[in-house]
Amino acid sequence: MRLVWKSLDKMRCLRKRSTIPFLGFLITFLLFLNLYIEDGYVLEEDKRQLRETSVHPPSSERYVHTFRDLSNFSGTINVTYRYLAGTPLNRKKYLTIGLSSVKRKRGNYLLETIKSIFDQSSYEELKEIVVVVHLADFDLAWCENLVQEITRKFAHHIIAGRLLVIQAPEEYYPSLDGLKRNYNDPEDRVRFRSKQNVDYAFLLNFCTNLSHFYMMLEDDVRCARNFLTALKKVITSREGSYWVMLEFSKLGYIGKLYHSRDLPRLAHFLLMFYQEMPCDWLLIHFRGLLAQKDVIRFKPSLFQHMGYYSSYKGAENKLKDDDFEEDSIDIPDNPPASLYTNINVFENYDATKAYSTVDEYFWGKPPSTGDFFVIVFNKSTKISKIKIATGSDDRQNDILHHGALEVGEKVVGTKKGKQCSSYITLGEFKNGNIEIQDVDHKIAFDIECVRIVVTASQKEWLIIRSISLWTTQPPSQ
Repeated sequence: MRLVWKSLDKMRCLRKRSTIPFLGFLITFLLFLNLYIEDGYVLEEDKRQLRETSVHPPSSERYVHTFRDLSNFSGTINVTYRYLAGTPLNRKKYLTIGLSSVKRKRGNYLLETIKSIFDQSSYEELKEIVVVVHLADFDLAWCENLVQEITRKFAHHIIAGRLLVIQAPEEYYPSLDGLKRNYNDPEDRVRFRSKQNVDYAFLLNFCTNLSHFYMMLEDDVRCARNFLTALKKVITSREGSYWVMLEFSKLGYIGKLYHSRDLPRLAHFLLMFYQEMPCDWLLIHFRGLLAQKDVIRFKPSLFQHMGYYSSYKGAENKLKDDDFEEDSIDIPDNPPASLYTNINVFENYDATKAYSTVDEYFWGKPPSTGDFFVIVFNKSTKISKIKIATGSDDRQNDILHHGALEVGEKVVGTKKGKQCSSYITLGEFKNGNIEIQDVDHKIAFDIECVRIVVTASQKEWLIIRSISLWTTQPPSQ
């Protein structure tokens, strides 16, 4: 009996000390169940028991229908879609681009968005993408008229299997009445954002098996030229590293990239918490629960918000991504590699943060003569251009004051990590930066290492803001 009371005391203390928000705990608990409960564990009991065990008390029979298979997070949701234009191809593409659209009170940008996707892609890029438009408005006359316009303007893309227009019937939606009034949002705002979560969930669910990767756009977006080629370079540079979501715009639900294998879980997740918060907030929780702690966002942005009027009440929405560049995007290839340095790293500003187009950097304490920062490729490669920048706008003196850039071959293992056994110097840093063109014409061998060497000690700390490498072949080859 004494042991029982001790256990109860411990539980009370633990409850008092707990600072975990209810939602975070609930999400974690549900995902934990997904890891350990096998498919089919949920018993097919009556609606009363389902109502008692659901996260949100249902108020309609169709709500129960929608959430019946939530124990199987890895499986798709059983929805019978209407095909309004086009049909899926048997062959998996590289990238699916998903758009969800509803009738707006002012303006409509969907046709411009679809046109931008196709116009900004080369013929070779078009072979690797499929665009899926979910018309998520229950006004069937509006949907029919819009489908006619889409079919007239993009008939050849529909015939080629590059464009699909679908709709999830209204009977599959959970109740949108009597929803929770979180964040003091008015009732119509809660209804709008809750329905939008379900719209996206059904779109994600449909796109699960169409491609290897999935990109979410909004229906009022302009694309950068050859955005797919830029995406592929980034994806290739991340090989061997873990990620859940890569971001190619800092606005809303624009330019968010996922592995298609994660779409079923994300669709279930949006459905479970559809009335809790807006979709872009839910995405932050989803990413964190799958162990991607930090935002991974790339610059320049590949997508720009162009709509002037919001789909919510036609309100003005002038948001623009000031990192967007439509032309002359020259994202480096940065082949997969391991990074090593003997410079004392400050906090979590580790070496890998210099080797991508993500808006972050390496930061080390004052380096000494002979200190190094080396990139060892997973396999030897031909490099055409190398560009390295040190320092930052707010710490302009944390540059490499004296340093050299070298390339090497013949990788060997050392106590300080992998290194090449022989190097050739390409040039010296000037004002903290260096750029070398035509590297493949100056070096006879395939490069296995790129090394930055400190040639004189300095009192200032060192920021390596970016290391950008361009290869002589596309990353897919």
